[in-house]
Parts: sequence; structure tokens; C-alpha cells
Amino acid sequence: MKKELIHSLTDTFEGHAQETETGVKFWLARDLQHLLGYAEWRNFMQVVSKAKTACEVTEHAISDHFVDVNKMVELGSGGQREVDDILLTNKRFLKFLG
Repeated sequence: MKKELIHSLTDTFEGHAQETETGVKFWLARDLQHLLGYAEWRNFMQVVSKAKTACEVTEHAISDHFVDVNKMVELGSGGQREVDDILLTNKRFLKFLG
């Protein structure tokens, strides 16, 4: 892979990062889903499942890195609907979320 492409992808990935009030960087899975080219949530959930397995195999607590959340999304009709999402991070911070 060309160096420029790697830098571009890294910048795009970092551009989707968000931060908690305490400064912990995180990503929402639905944002990364589209960034990584997955059109359907159910297909991306297979990737997330593999990542959780990798976490478990390496003796990292899944709950330290994958937090189930809900968020509101805009519908084409102008309304809103609540959807499942996952907050992804590489930091242990759940005990601070209350």
C-alpha cells in the first residue's frame, strides 16, 4: 500500500474519533461501518464479533472496549428513530461513565 494512501486512511479514521468529557478517545461503530465500506450493519457486526473474540483471547475485558449504546438518527421523513450502536475504545473508562 502506498504511503500516501496509508496517511489518508489514518487521517480519515482519526477524523471520526470523538472524545468523552474526561478526554478518552472513542469511535462509534456505525461511523466506522461506512468508513470501512460495510453497507449493512449486520455484516459489520460480524467484524465486531471477531474483534470481541480477539479481545477475549488476549485476556482483555470486552466491556473495557465495547460499550452498547443507543443513538437517534434522522429519517428521510424528517422524524427520528433510535438505533443500536457500539462505542469503541482502547481505553478502560467504563467505571467513570456512571
